[in-house]
Amino acid sequence: MSQKKLSQMLPQEKGIIKKIGNIEKLKERLLELGALKNTPIEVIRTAPFGDPIELKIGNTYVAIRKNEADKIDVELFKEKN
Repeated sequence: MSQKKLSQMLPQEKGIIKKIGNIEKLKERLLELGALKNTPIEVIRTAPFGDPIELKIGNTYVAIRKNEADKIDVELFKEKN
């Protein structure tokens, strides 16, 4: 499996959260939504200029800024052929 920043993921890419860096109050909110380490996450879509990014975390949809997504490390799911 490969790792990348959440901000580098493309729409419909899925992975699991490996680390959430210092994003202040947003980190608390994400944790309240269940965005813990090893939680599945999917990029639904990005705005035309890449900001914000819509995510699916569990059964919850949320939009975050690209600079915040830069601080979240994700391990991508391996594609099944």
